[in-house]
Amino acid sequence: MEYILNSLDGGILKIELNRPQKRNALTLAMYKEFAELLNTAQTKPEIRVVLVFAAGDNYSAGNDLQDFLDHPPGSGDSPQKQLIDALRVFDKPLVGAVRGAAVGSGATMLTYFDFVVAGQSARFQYPFINLALVPEFGTSFSLPDQVGYPLHCQFEADTSDPLAISIVPGR
Repeated sequence: MEYILNSLDGGILKIELNRPQKRNALTLAMYKEFAELLNTAQTKPEIRVVLVFAAGDNYSAGNDLQDFLDHPPGSGDSPQKQLIDALRVFDKPLVGAVRGAAVGSGATMLTYFDFVVAGQSARFQYPFINLALVPEFGTSFSLPDQVGYPLHCQFEADTSDPLAISIVPGR
C-alpha cells in the first residue's frame, strides 16, 4: 500500500497522507517521500499550488513511534529534517486541509504552510511540553509566527484541550 498518494490536477499537486489505519502516523519513508514531492514541485512550473490532506478521520498522529524506535536518528540529515527543510524553502502556495487530530510532527508541519483550512473536527496538539521535551523543528518560533503569540500560548499551555480553528492564517 502506498502511504503517500499524489496527483496533478490543473496546476494543483495533491498530496494525500494515506495511512488511516495508523491515523496517518508518519514513517521515515513517508517523511522522505513527502520531502521529495515538495522538492520536485518546487522545480516544476506547471505545479502552481500544493494541497495536502489525509485519508480517514485524522490528519496525522505525528511520528510512527515504532518506526522511530526501529530506526533511531543518526548523524546527518534525518528524513524529518529533510521534510522541514523542504517546507521551509518551498515558495509556492502550500495549503493544508485538516480534519480530526493533527498531533506532534503532524501539527508542526502545518506551521510551515501558507494556509490551513480546518474542519469542525480538527484538533491541533503539541504534546512536547507535557512530555518535558523541547518542541521540534522550530515550533517555538513557527507556531507563534503563524498564529500569533496569544494563541500560541493557549496551544502550549493547554494541550489537553486542543483548539479547533476554522482557518489558520499563513506565513
